[in-house]
This record gives sequence, C-alpha cells and structure tokens, in this order.
Amino acid sequence: MRSFLSNGSGPQGAVRDASFAKRLAWLYAAIFTMGGTQLPFFPVWLKAKGLDPDMIGLVLAAPIVARVVALPFITQAADRYDALRGAIVLTSCLSVAGYVLVGVSEGGLLILLAFTLASLAMTPVMPLTETYALRGLSARGRAYGPVRLWGSLAFIFGTFAAGFAADLMPARHLIWLIVLTSVAAAFAAFMLAPLSTGPPSARVAPASAKSMLRDPAFLAVAAAASFIQASHAVFYAFSAVAWRAAGLDGTEVAALWGLGVIAEIVLFAYSARLPAFFQPTVMLMIGAAGGALRWGVMAFDPPALALPALQLLHALTYGATHLGALMFVARHAPQGQAARAQGYLAVAIGVATAGAMGLAGVLYGAFGAQAYAAMALAALAGGACAGVAHRTRRGAAV
Repeated sequence: MRSFLSNGSGPQGAVRDASFAKRLAWLYAAIFTMGGTQLPFFPVWLKAKGLDPDMIGLVLAAPIVARVVALPFITQAADRYDALRGAIVLTSCLSVAGYVLVGVSEGGLLILLAFTLASLAMTPVMPLTETYALRGLSARGRAYGPVRLWGSLAFIFGTFAAGFAADLMPARHLIWLIVLTSVAAAFAAFMLAPLSTGPPSARVAPASAKSMLRDPAFLAVAAAASFIQASHAVFYAFSAVAWRAAGLDGTEVAALWGLGVIAEIVLFAYSARLPAFFQPTVMLMIGAAGGALRWGVMAFDPPALALPALQLLHALTYGATHLGALMFVARHAPQGQAARAQGYLAVAIGVATAGAMGLAGVLYGAFGAQAYAAMALAALAGGACAGVAHRTRRGAAV
C-alpha cells in the first residue's frame, strides 16, 4: 500500500506539484460539496415535490442508465485521445445544464427523465477525476489520500449548508443549491492543470480494450465493491427522511452525516501509514464486515443516541471499500486503460447501487427500518466476493 499511497516528492518541481495537488483538491471539494448537498437532501426535495417512496427510489436509480450508457464510451474516448482533463470539463459543464432541467421539471415522470439526463453528464466526472488524480499524483510522487480527503471535508460543508438551508427555506427550493454546487464543480474543472500527453506507444490497441473484463480477480473485486457500496442504498435514500420524521431538524441530520464523513477523512488521512497487511482485498473485506454490523443494527431502528456510533462505521463501509477497489484498479489496470478500468468499476457499482435504490423504495415503503436487513445481507455478499478475489490473488502483491 505504501507504494501507492506514499507521501513526498523531490525538491525539483515542488511548487508545480503543489499547484497540481491544490487544483485537484479544489475539484474534489466542489464535487463533494455537491454530493453533500444532494445525497441527504435530494430525497427531501423529491418528497416535497409530491413523489411517493416507490417513485423516489426509482428516480434515485436513474444513474444506472448513465453508467451503463455513458461511462464506457466517455472513458474509452478519454483513454484513446489522452483527454482526461477535457472530458472532465465537458461532462462537468453538461451536468450544470442537466440539474437546471431537473429544477424546472414538474411531476414524477419528468423529474425522472431530467435526472437521468443530468446523470448521463455527471456520473463520468468521478471516475475520470480519480484516473486523472492517480496518474498525476503518482507522476509527482504525491499521496492520494491527503488530496482526496478535501473532498470528504467539503462533503461535510455541503451537508451542513444544505441542512441549514432546509431549516430556512421551503424544501421545494433545495434543488437550486445542487445547481449552484454543480456550477462550482464546472469552474474547478476548468482550473485543472493539463496532464502531460503520453507517447503513442503507451496507448492501448482496441483489441486489448476489454482485458480487465477477463481478469477473474478484477471481476470479483468489482462485485465486492458493488455489493458493499450498494448496501448504502436505504441509508442514502431514506435516512434524512426518517430522521426528520423522528423529530431531528436539518442541522442534526447534517451533523450525523458529517460525523460519518469525518471518520472517512481520518482513514484517508492515515491511509499512507497503514501496514502492508491492508491489501486492497483485505480493505474490501473490512468494509463488508463494517456494513454487516452497521446495517444489521440499523434494522432494529436504534435510538438517536446510538446513531453517532453507527455513523463512525462509515469509515469502513464506504472509506475502506473505496480505497480497496481504487488501489486494486490502480495496480492492475493495463497501461493506457486506467480510465476504462475505473469506468468498468463505476458501471458495476452504479448498476448495483441503482438497483438497490429502486429496491430500497419498495422495501422501505413496506417494512420501514427493517429494510436495512437486506442491506446487511448485501454487505455480506460483498465480503464473500472479496474473499474470492483475495484467494485468487494469494501470493501476489495486491
């Protein structure tokens, strides 16, 4: 892990390297400010627009279309033309238009269509940014975790800002906070430093474009990350709705979300110091164990006093899972296929999460908090897939 996440760079080019990392950190901050606004409170906006739980789950599942349709084409083009920065800028700008369209839409069907279009533009941004970050930071000898944590910090800011806004303005206007943050993300994308263009020999021939899809270990890792990340579906879709119905105000909901992200930040900050034992597949198994515990307890509708402790498990359920999958792809993606490999992973996670979101609406509408039991089972399934990947790569440096 140290070779992937280690700190430090030589004295030459230190200022330039710092500028690269700073601009990247601003982009992460903008993207995650948007996420901190959208994830907890977009469902609140949907409810305020009159959508029932089944329709809310369906709308939140819309990114499945974006990941399946857009990601393979966009990431392949970014690899082929060595145009990561340009692809990030273009998709970020298109997402602004998409979220404006969501804001002016009325009725469940139109909101679903508009959010699908917005997702077509927005969903490629993160895998493209991760590929840009891994390539650029590695070339400069800088660590990923300390740059990426600024995104998590910004997520907390976005959550609290939206929480305060939810207490001060009608919930029907919350969408415009998401639009505003999408504008900030587009501006930050414009400010990114260009990556140096690799030699033509470094580019991948079309015949080898799907080599990662023939790697059993990669498929097992993608399945593991998909199950574990999808296990957050009930939490993402209905935690804010349920907590507000239980009497918590917007600031208290934001504080609970922020606490989970603080735990994630601590993991990212110290990720470069983790011993070699914490291989990517081990991180995935840790994330699965955390998910089984977190969602298993949530299924019993615990009292508010127990929620902060459960939120700390976000460091495992999201943070460890994210790092494990990202490290695996960074180490094993063939040269010139990094964006595509991230795209394949994002498609797998997106399909699983979107399917889980759609199911979450049905389960939560029928069973309430007991819907979290299905999420615990999904986390356990992810742990089993991670175990398969670990055995497949046993004896190798993963």
